[in-house]
Amino acid sequence: MKAIVDCNSFYCSCERLFRPDLWTRPVVVLSNNDGCIIARSDEAKSLGIDMGAPYFLQRELLQKHDVSVFSSNYHLYGDLSMRVMDTLRAMMPPGAVEVYSVDEAFLDISHVPPEGYDAFAVSLRETVEMWTGIRVSVGLGPGKLLAKVANRIAKKDKKASNCVMVLDTAEKTEAALRNFEVGELWGIGRRYASKLRDQFGINTAWQLRHMPEAWAQKNLGGVVGVRMIRELNGIPCIPMKDPLDTKKMISTSRMFGRPVYALKDLKEAVASYVARAAEKLRRQGYSAGTMDVFVVTHATDGQRLIYDPQSNHRYVVLEEATCLTHVLIARAMPLVEALYREGPRYVKAGVILGGLVPDAWVQAGLFAPRQPGNRRKLMDAMDNLNHSIRPDTVRYATSGLARHWKMRQEMRSPRFTTRWDELHRIT
Repeated sequence: MKAIVDCNSFYCSCERLFRPDLWTRPVVVLSNNDGCIIARSDEAKSLGIDMGAPYFLQRELLQKHDVSVFSSNYHLYGDLSMRVMDTLRAMMPPGAVEVYSVDEAFLDISHVPPEGYDAFAVSLRETVEMWTGIRVSVGLGPGKLLAKVANRIAKKDKKASNCVMVLDTAEKTEAALRNFEVGELWGIGRRYASKLRDQFGINTAWQLRHMPEAWAQKNLGGVVGVRMIRELNGIPCIPMKDPLDTKKMISTSRMFGRPVYALKDLKEAVASYVARAAEKLRRQGYSAGTMDVFVVTHATDGQRLIYDPQSNHRYVVLEEATCLTHVLIARAMPLVEALYREGPRYVKAGVILGGLVPDAWVQAGLFAPRQPGNRRKLMDAMDNLNHSIRPDTVRYATSGLARHWKMRQEMRSPRFTTRWDELHRIT
């Protein structure tokens, strides 16, 4: 059996954790630069507030219903996510937790006897909420796909399900799949959902379950479709992933707070993003062997974003995998210079670090100069200062001082769990 633990409206739950006055009020969280709505509490969903809708189009509705609006607070969300995942690891055997996203984790619960599934699921939910304050829903099934189905059903009617759903019998599974929209299945996107409905008359997961594997091979993405049919029939075939296999790249990208025209500002932004990505590398114990820098511009009409893979990105293979910020910045700056064209309005940039290997596995190049060991100590000292005081307390001058391009976060809540000067005050 597999389980999935999914935080309920995670970003909104984080905002409510230190604000009891928000527990019954509708809450939404905005994307970078306060552009679009990316998280909604159940109360906000009931008002008809659309996911992904531009904030300026929903502002009147939000004000009318006294909805609390927040800018994204990634420091708070990341720290609380880590606490949730650490809680799950403390409750499970080693290697039994696969972190799937910032607010989801799969669990291998093969050590739990069948008669204990319900009690175990309730224990997971109660323990995570008690230890972290974040409410979660728990779904159990023979494989990952049915666990996702169970979790989605549990979240749809939280009062009836008590945020727990266990599909451990054929009868429960049939009842769940007969009423489960095929477009809500994990791995079925809009295009496939429309194809299944329009071409094959398949509207529910129960109907899809009874399709032949040969049909899935031809019409549902090859081996991926075959796995889906088998999972729907209770045959687990999507394995738990080794943590070393799940991380393929690390990226950092942001929309600018205002358009950038000058090469100097573009280089500062990219240097800042490289530094952030390098910090993620070190925290997760990796070094990168490749780097890809990209930019996004506005069309001349100012309405469309343009990203041309042929002209808007540059790629380099490093002589030796590294996590040292200064080395990565030095290799990124020539890429920015090659990308820059005078005239366009640059609205976004980013860096993608690939070819990841654990630090202990880095193989030195035959002719590459060796990096002094104290450079890594310098990086660790910088990370500790920036984490304990505030981001960019210590930074490379290449990443700029004024930073006029920095993204807007006009409604960000305090970083209650990671900044001494932003701790929650009780009066």
